[in-house]
Amino acid sequence: MKDFPDYVGFSAIKKYRYPGTPAANDTNRNTLLFRDPTVDGLKTGHTEAAGYCLIATAKRDFPNLGTAGAPGNRRLLAIVLGTASDSARASESQKLMNWGYTAFEAVKLFDAGQAVATPSVWKGKANTVKLGRPEAIVVTVAAGSAPKVKTQVARPDPLVAPFVKGQSLGTLKVMLGDNPTPVAEVPLVALEAVEEAGILGRAWDAIRLWIK
Repeated sequence: MKDFPDYVGFSAIKKYRYPGTPAANDTNRNTLLFRDPTVDGLKTGHTEAAGYCLIATAKRDFPNLGTAGAPGNRRLLAIVLGTASDSARASESQKLMNWGYTAFEAVKLFDAGQAVATPSVWKGKANTVKLGRPEAIVVTVAAGSAPKVKTQVARPDPLVAPFVKGQSLGTLKVMLGDNPTPVAEVPLVALEAVEEAGILGRAWDAIRLWIK
């Protein structure tokens, strides 16, 4: 889905025929497409050994994940193997999907391109650099635990220019309550380039770093 997003839409087509297609083979075998309007894929399968299988995916709107008043969306996948029938794989997949959306919540910590931290830069034309992600930073936690989410930035110190846009410069650690083990670690990159300062600026910062 990430590598070939242009093909994902094909799995949401409910009916399709072309010349020579048997009439009995014109309907998508993923029956969740006909039950749940948020389902848009993805792949059915059946063999004697594996039983009836389904990789189902849905995308539902959530106001807290959007920007500028528009709702954002959250995608989940449910993978079911070894069921006894077509209807069973659809029913079990629907249960998993609904459970996933109700038992867990997505928490947007930062918008796309928003600075998570703005640390000082040494030997650069700019005094600071913005660290963040080009996409929104969203983590998934158990429902009701969003108020316990804490964040901590780990980065090299000192940060010595130059930096190119998109260069990895740290990690955002996401913790839950007092548990020191992160529930997620998100790489942080430079949201803008910082060029190297001139010879005088570099020399001055070298002295300051030596004193520091």
